[in-house]
Amino acid sequence: MGSYLDSIPFSGIMRIRDMMFGIDKPFRLDQGDVGFDAPDAVKAGMTKAITANQTHYVQTVGIPRLRELILKKLHGKNDTPVESVDDIIVTNGGMHALYIAFMGLLEPDDEVICTDPMWPSTRGSILSARGVPISCPLYESNRWRPDLVELESKITSRTRVILINSPQNPTGGVLTRSDLEHIANLAKERDLWIVSDEAYEDILFDGEQHISIASLPEMYERTIPIYTFSKSYAMTGLRLGYLSIKDPAVRDRVKKVLYYSCSNVCSVVQFAGVGGLENAQARIEEFRIELQARRDLFYNGIRNLGGAVLSGEPPTGAFYAFLRINPTWKPESRLLKADSQSWAFVEHLIQQARIGCVPGVDFGPHGEGYVRFCFARNRAELTGALDSMRRLFSATH
Repeated sequence: MGSYLDSIPFSGIMRIRDMMFGIDKPFRLDQGDVGFDAPDAVKAGMTKAITANQTHYVQTVGIPRLRELILKKLHGKNDTPVESVDDIIVTNGGMHALYIAFMGLLEPDDEVICTDPMWPSTRGSILSARGVPISCPLYESNRWRPDLVELESKITSRTRVILINSPQNPTGGVLTRSDLEHIANLAKERDLWIVSDEAYEDILFDGEQHISIASLPEMYERTIPIYTFSKSYAMTGLRLGYLSIKDPAVRDRVKKVLYYSCSNVCSVVQFAGVGGLENAQARIEEFRIELQARRDLFYNGIRNLGGAVLSGEPPTGAFYAFLRINPTWKPESRLLKADSQSWAFVEHLIQQARIGCVPGVDFGPHGEGYVRFCFARNRAELTGALDSMRRLFSATH
């Protein structure tokens, strides 16, 4: 039996999920899931599809009405010059879109420049395609954006792709137009592809604006923008995403991976996406406003801890608090043996305060010393987690 797949690590998020199932009345701030229910229009789309017996095979790349609506959205919202629905491929969520994009783009040992920290599932997709992730650090001092000179220094003759994720998971960093223009120029000068993970395009705070790099001049032809319904429409469990590819040769390769990995995306879920795009646009802004309130609630609670244990500035995008652990913090329990401070901190919070969270090091070596909380949960759960954290730290300091 070959060993290559064995060399691809599991995300620590899976380990934490298993740990949390053994906790009574947990605070699930570990999962990147929103504390909203899907809009009525989404549920109505599914109900209508089931009633109409839309439970059979559909087009591999997506049902026509959904792709038409996505095309309209890419034009109007993302300012991306997509010429035809033929460019659009519907997927089983954003994770599946990333997976088939890298499978279609990469040959063995092709390099992908990606950030550190970054969402571990993306690294797994690159490795699954036998690509080589080349890490470029994000810096808290730079509002969790890369040093662009350092990023350029990572390019070699084997570089095939620059991966960007803005707003970013786990840090909440948002690339500026200047950042994107610089990266676009690098891609054009060095003949590189851009894979642009825009899962959090609708979750921006404090007046921040999302810009798709595919909207910049001459960039759509070398960019694969990737989107998901999960975050914008509170559809995390339904698994619906999409990507768009202009290059017909690359698109055909990606279609092939799509077909052999799923035949077609669930028909009923695609009609849920139709319902969302047709009738639930107002809910996106309602969700965003409430998420900003939850962000502020959570960070106010963290500040009230006194800064002795956790610190950091609120993000302007996504819905995660990526907080710095005080370097002097050490777990009280001698039984707790973790190989990093961030893992020790997470295990301590799970065991002693029932709070789920993710160690920064799971997102890459540059994330060591940090911890990620999801503040998209409902206010009662956030308040409960903060109270539990306050009791824990007041008892140990």
